[in-house]
Amino acid sequence: MAPMFKHGSQYLAGFVLLFALCWQPPVIAELRIDIVEGVESAIPVAVIPFAQPWRGASAESSIDRVITADLYRSGRFTLTPKESMLNRPYHAKDVDYRDWRLLGVEALIIGQLEQVGDDLFDVRFELLDAIKKQRLTGARYSAVPGNELRRLGHYIADQVFRQLTGVDGVFSTRIAYVASKGGRYGLQVADVDGRNPVGVLSSPEPVMSPSWSANGQYLSYVAFDQGRPAIFTQEVSTGERRKLKQFKGINGAPAWSPDGQELAITLSKDGSPDIFIYRLDSDELTRLTSHYAIDTEPAWSPDGKQIYFTSDRGGGPQIYKISRLGGPAKRITINMGKYNADASVSPDGKYLAVVNSQGRKGYRIGLVDLVQSEMTLLSSGALDESPSFSPNGQLIIYTSTRGNSESLAVVSVDARVRQQLALQHAKVREPSWSPFNR
Repeated sequence: MAPMFKHGSQYLAGFVLLFALCWQPPVIAELRIDIVEGVESAIPVAVIPFAQPWRGASAESSIDRVITADLYRSGRFTLTPKESMLNRPYHAKDVDYRDWRLLGVEALIIGQLEQVGDDLFDVRFELLDAIKKQRLTGARYSAVPGNELRRLGHYIADQVFRQLTGVDGVFSTRIAYVASKGGRYGLQVADVDGRNPVGVLSSPEPVMSPSWSANGQYLSYVAFDQGRPAIFTQEVSTGERRKLKQFKGINGAPAWSPDGQELAITLSKDGSPDIFIYRLDSDELTRLTSHYAIDTEPAWSPDGKQIYFTSDRGGGPQIYKISRLGGPAKRITINMGKYNADASVSPDGKYLAVVNSQGRKGYRIGLVDLVQSEMTLLSSGALDESPSFSPNGQLIIYTSTRGNSESLAVVSVDARVRQQLALQHAKVREPSWSPFNR
């Protein structure tokens, strides 16, 4: 979270001591995901239950169930109910395509698991085109039961999504977010389906601005040390963390450079908040903006040559762009409403997701086309904020606030697919979508 341009009561947050990382926050729980809206032209798909002699896995971790759930949540597919399936082949040679065409199915996923050792299983899958009667893709893997089997299910769903839509799937990615309950705050990381949440940090006061490194191995965030704001980086897999050099005043809004060597940050050490570049290997600090107004919420272009940021130098919060090497700043959001802030840059660099307000309609997520210089509103809430693009550029996750409830929502860039994500009995906000796990 940037320190200034937050709506409602969240203008400036208090600063607190960090708790030990080994302490797990009580708010850890799996996100519940509901599909609010999907595309009308969804592709009819059948995921046939995999042949599975071994029945030790829970129903929820069964690999075909993971694939089915992923495809359903994407909003791009309609899934054939198991009870409607006329047969359940495990091999392509056994498929009678006439049966599936009668059901209106266009693609089939079939597969099998075979135990090949102690706690080791051979997993095979095939994706078949029911219209053209041909194999589209398939593969063979080894996996152990439990979370590894779930991860493999996500990976197979990614391949199916890519084959059927031409777009990389994001089912194997993760999201970082801040959850709060009972006066405690936790920075957490979960699979994109909300499963396997892991506590990264716990504090009695707000944790802010989680941001992924380009390789997906590190998170940066704002927390507090000795009552003062500080920026930390932390390796997700090991929990090892590092506090950046701490300056007086605001230390906030860290954003990783594409090469992972630098962070763009907001500092107020000289008075008004400005954008700086912090070199991680040398602690070298380079000032990018110098203005009496508030400059905050930096976001890098994918090539690392430009930085977008929020500034009220024109009288109200708007998005500006400046070269990584410095120089004059250029306003981007012109004639797009009185308020634009908190930009997230699409992976191809063609779009910005921003928090937009055009008057009495509240704060919504807007999509800025940088080529056409026009905006499309994607959300309809009264207080939507903190947008973050998926690594395939097709989805945007954001915070949705309704009354006293804070949850996460996902909308596609064409506004045709919508999801709602919530923690039971807890608030969840400030999502950050991880890059692809290459």
